[in-house]
Amino acid sequence: MKFCETSKYYSLKKSTYINLRWIGIIGQIASIYLVYFYFNFEFDFLYSNVIIFFGILSNFYLILIYKKTQLSERSALIFLLIDIFQLGALIYLTGGIVNPFIIFILIPSVFASSNLGFKTNILIVTITTLIIIFLTFYSRELPSPINNHFHVDDYYYYSIPVALIIALIFLNYFAIVFGSESRLRKEALNKMEEVMAKEHEMLSLGGQAAAAAHSLGTPLSTIKIITQELKQQLKNNKTVIQDINLLSSQVERCNEILKRLSLNPNEEDDFIDVNLSIRDYIKEIVTSFKETSSKEFILDFEQDLNEKKMTKSIEIVYGLRNFIGNANKFSSKKIFITLKSDNEQTEVIIEDDGEGYPNDILSKIGEPYLKSFNYSNKEKTGLGLGIFIGKTLLEKNFALINCRNSKTRSGAKVSIKWKNKDLFNI
Repeated sequence: MKFCETSKYYSLKKSTYINLRWIGIIGQIASIYLVYFYFNFEFDFLYSNVIIFFGILSNFYLILIYKKTQLSERSALIFLLIDIFQLGALIYLTGGIVNPFIIFILIPSVFASSNLGFKTNILIVTITTLIIIFLTFYSRELPSPINNHFHVDDYYYYSIPVALIIALIFLNYFAIVFGSESRLRKEALNKMEEVMAKEHEMLSLGGQAAAAAHSLGTPLSTIKIITQELKQQLKNNKTVIQDINLLSSQVERCNEILKRLSLNPNEEDDFIDVNLSIRDYIKEIVTSFKETSSKEFILDFEQDLNEKKMTKSIEIVYGLRNFIGNANKFSSKKIFITLKSDNEQTEVIIEDDGEGYPNDILSKIGEPYLKSFNYSNKEKTGLGLGIFIGKTLLEKNFALINCRNSKTRSGAKVSIKWKNKDLFNI
């Protein structure tokens, strides 16, 4: 178990903490009033009430002024230290280490161990230990109404702080282990929910794709017939014939893709060769875009030091194609593709010279059906499906993806990174 690991699930729920503090405050009030008025023990009753009142004020601050539902790490540390010092002050006024309520000084540190980070836990445990040691040697006596003096043997007296410190360490260790395992389970559950949500979206898209395949069949057939007629009518114009042939090939390609969507989505893509290097796959994808795009594709493979071939993966090919296609759509004139690889990892960086990701959707990149209203060109708002599908396909194949605006170009930047052991074993 890694106790020093960080997690986004370190948190302290304010409402729960406030309720626990009210329980503690009520217990403190009941204890000192019962001991002072019923059992007639003599101690500084006024100062004890002042200390408890300070705890009440701090709780009202949490209720009325601190508006967040979760306590930040820093805020939680401050209020837990307030609890520790408040209880330590009460114990100091009421007999010190021999006060049976000294056991409650362990509660804040145990509570912190299961809810907060490792460094915070260490600090709270250290301060709690120091307070226990202080109360062992310094405190006000609690005179008994019968014997006028409360006394225990030295061996028993000094065994109390030792037992408390041992209990403190043990309970905190247990709380840290339990809290870490609980957070890991929560993270795993949330990750599973994310995967299931993506799978659901992909299934939904699959149904839409099948419907689109059926609906687009007729218009594509119409285009095919018209191109054939135009080819006959303009057979003497070689320039136009070349364009018509390109259009016909693209129509055939669309028909093949739609056929796979409606019948067998896992059928192999005949337009991509097998067992190539990642560099060659990128070249083939770029070549397919050059047939219909007037944009300039700038490829940088100088930092590609790995010539290893990879087993054909349709999902990786389509994922890369979607991101490159997105860059082609939103670029002004140029698309920059950089490939970096060594013995450990491979990274593909795709940049464009367009407007970049709008600020209103930047934090949501990778979600489906995104639409921005900040593009100057309203025809390029997009639905975010290309990025969503590409991101889902690549992450399914162990890629780490980072979408952001480029610092060196004017447009967007996508970084797709694999560990070589994952990429070449797919």
